[in-house]
Amino acid sequence: MDQTVNTNTRLHDLRPLVEPLLAVAGMGGPFQLDALPSGGNNRVYRVECDGGTAILKHYFCHPDDPRNRLAAEFGFSQFAWTAGVRRLPRPLACDPLHSLGLYEWISGRKLGAGDVTTSHVLEAVAFFREINRNKIAGADLPIASEACFSMAEHLACVDRRLESLFTIDATRPTGRQTADLISSRMLPLWTHIRAKVLAEVVSTGLPLNQPLPDLERCITPSDFGFHNALLADGSPASGALRFIDFEYSGWDDPAKTACDFFCQPAVPVPREHLEAFIDTAEAISHSSNRLRDRVALLLPVYELKWCCIMLNEFLPVGEIRRSFALTADDHEVRQARQLQKVDAAVTRLIVQSGA
Repeated sequence: MDQTVNTNTRLHDLRPLVEPLLAVAGMGGPFQLDALPSGGNNRVYRVECDGGTAILKHYFCHPDDPRNRLAAEFGFSQFAWTAGVRRLPRPLACDPLHSLGLYEWISGRKLGAGDVTTSHVLEAVAFFREINRNKIAGADLPIASEACFSMAEHLACVDRRLESLFTIDATRPTGRQTADLISSRMLPLWTHIRAKVLAEVVSTGLPLNQPLPDLERCITPSDFGFHNALLADGSPASGALRFIDFEYSGWDDPAKTACDFFCQPAVPVPREHLEAFIDTAEAISHSSNRLRDRVALLLPVYELKWCCIMLNEFLPVGEIRRSFALTADDHEVRQARQLQKVDAAVTRLIVQSGA
């Protein structure tokens, strides 16, 4: 895949690239291509033709963000569909050279904060279980983005995230506020959380540097949560939710999947469902290896990690990615909104952790 910045490709440039994808999908002929609102990472289009409707994703590529988003998402989707999993859009065709993926169109809506029910959580748990039903078949899937296989790696991931935030341009008004939030509140909070985790690791005898055995790892959608799900129109027997966006997917620690699922801030999942999720994760990993203890220790770690993720908006490559995705929001307005959310999340975490 070409890792040069692909921010200049516009809709009219895509039309000749879409034709062969539709042909591979058995949807050839005249088509209509319309841009859709994006989530902020990639460009998304609706493709309509006589053969039906599909969604086209044009994936962001940049030397400072080396993830092969297309390969991760399309490969995961192919694996899932081959395994008989139907809680996600069917992958139809892809063009690695131009970072394009064509998928089944799912008609539905996104869940909002407060919409999550026990039924929705059970559907998510079922999806997680189904994609891990035959892990041998997924042996060729890549390691997930930011995968962590030891307690030390989980901590190091947040160390790196915080370090990257020091590249934020503090000359901008929101940049100065963000830099102050990081130095005066987030760093002391992280020092407190990190020390507490390390102390618990020592006192309980949890291994710090020992990698999780292959058998106890899981296949994860990564970035897994109801912010990446659609409530499909109608209610098919297999369930109403369809899960989307697998560009960070692959092999990982099930403790990380659990923490991400319950810490992602966009569509919060009530913690009352945590035990049921961990039960499934334990079954998937074939051995608890103190999974429950690790999740309990790592939850505040991942809450802070998600605060760092929300501040990606302020990083140089984050600006380029939003520009590529044609995000409609004014950049300064979006940054101010993210800063407000992070400030509130950090305040809650300080109280919860006793920092």
